[in-house]
Amino acid sequence: MNYRMLLYLLSLILLIEAALLLIPLFVAVIYGESVFPFLITIGALIAVSLPGILQKPKNTKIYAKEGFVTVAASWLLMSAFGALPFVIGGMIPNYIDAFFETCSGFTTTGASILRVIEGCPKGLLFWRSFTHWIGGMGVLVFMLAILPQGSHAIYLLRAEVPGPTKGKLVPKLRHTAIILYAIYIGLTLTEVIALLIARMPLYDALVTTFGTAGTGGFSVMNESIAGYHNPAAEWIIAVFMLIFGINFNLFFLILIRKWREVLKSEELRVYLSIAFVSTVIVCIQTYNMSSGLEDCIRKAFFQTTSIISTSGFSTADFDVWPALTKSLFIFLMFVGSCAGSTAGGVKVSRIIIVFKNTVREIRHMLHPRSVNTVKMDGEPVSEETVKSAVNYIALYIAVLITSVLFVSFDKFTFGSGFSFETNFSGVMACLNNIGPGFDSVGPTRNYADYSLFSKIILSLDMLFGRLEIMPMIILFSPATWRKK
Repeated sequence: MNYRMLLYLLSLILLIEAALLLIPLFVAVIYGESVFPFLITIGALIAVSLPGILQKPKNTKIYAKEGFVTVAASWLLMSAFGALPFVIGGMIPNYIDAFFETCSGFTTTGASILRVIEGCPKGLLFWRSFTHWIGGMGVLVFMLAILPQGSHAIYLLRAEVPGPTKGKLVPKLRHTAIILYAIYIGLTLTEVIALLIARMPLYDALVTTFGTAGTGGFSVMNESIAGYHNPAAEWIIAVFMLIFGINFNLFFLILIRKWREVLKSEELRVYLSIAFVSTVIVCIQTYNMSSGLEDCIRKAFFQTTSIISTSGFSTADFDVWPALTKSLFIFLMFVGSCAGSTAGGVKVSRIIIVFKNTVREIRHMLHPRSVNTVKMDGEPVSEETVKSAVNYIALYIAVLITSVLFVSFDKFTFGSGFSFETNFSGVMACLNNIGPGFDSVGPTRNYADYSLFSKIILSLDMLFGRLEIMPMIILFSPATWRKK
């Protein structure tokens, strides 16, 4: 383990966070609010990070293990320091609650402990939503875009970018990071402009876009997007939620006019098909609960795209919708969106790979001498990628079951037990970075009543989900820190 380089990278990440905090500080100035929560946090970040940055290590090489540890540790530290403005500003006095809220922001989960949102300081609410935008593409990708780290930095990209396969769009890694962020910023600005045209106020358009782009779901309205009573804005947000769930590599291919490769994407076709079929099913199920066909289609499309993109915005209380719809949403929570997007979930590509591998195994059992390969987009998928996808789902199930059991301890240990539907959907929503679940953590309620113990477990679930499990396992594994 290259400890000096690890310390240097973590210090650099914290310094970047200090710089990013200047933006909500400026917002606080505009609205005449106290800037001390941001100034104190920025000062603490600078004080902690400067010693590690002043002297760059001679040995700058990092490998897979250091990459995983750096990514997992940086997200934990960013959440830990990012929670300070909420505590110092008095918006969330309890630090564990503030950590939960901040972790939910950076991991683009959108689960909240705030009972009342409207009336909170604009600067702090801006920071709350801005964490979605920062976490959507990833702060290490941002670091790679502005600071060259050498060829070994591919391990940082692979550890942070979601999906079964990760790679460079262009030969130079820094240029890849720049392209990803350029696309990200371009789509963000496009949505902001569209929402302004739909007559949403600038501040609201910005924070809503942060939640959409990062597929996070924090809103500055108690009723989420429903609070705006703006059908045009709902359609815009729904479309962009679907867009941000698409692999960003495909946007790059569109820019260089490789349309055939985009249309050849099997993952994109399956993703859009699932969204379309699910919207139709939800629309049929909820038609009698709507005020008309347009209202039914809009709400069905909005909630479907919100769940499959793991954004978590809401325009209706889907917790009271029919059982089939709720079961479908659990499935969408599990599947999520495309690899290489800002969304959570297991990812459509993994589902395709595991399904095709299962079919291959069945064929092999029926015809032992046959030779079959798993293919995606007409190309063979390496056995390493197939194994990785299968292993990921196995680890995912293990984390899900363990977390549900731990959260269920509340009933016996802390006297604040919830129903199985609440606990299971809550863990699912946090692990898949969605936010709202069902019952006591449904779209009209929140996670405030969970014990501090459960909030820590759910916060870790958010990090496990956003970083796709392995970086967190490696960070907490004793073997990682054992000297050989």
